[in-house]
Amino acid sequence: MRIVAVCGLGVGTSAILKANAERALDRLGLTADVDASDLAGIAAAAADAQVVLTSTELAGRVREALGRNWAEIIEVENYFDVDEIGRKLDASLG
Repeated sequence: MRIVAVCGLGVGTSAILKANAERALDRLGLTADVDASDLAGIAAAAADAQVVLTSTELAGRVREALGRNWAEIIEVENYFDVDEIGRKLDASLG
């Protein structure tokens, strides 16, 4: 399984979301390849992803950028909240 964490610039915030998604997956006993991307590179980064994690503010722009890609977009309110990320991944993947 492949997950892409997306923020506006693809530097710090997406790396935080990536790390916390990996922690959440570990707590759930799941494995996945998790990558970080900026909004400009999301179409290529998520070409074969099953899940895209992003903020509520960016979700619409991510949907537009992905076009017909069938990845599920999960909106995360707090990138630092591993429990929130875990609940949302569990609901999506479970």
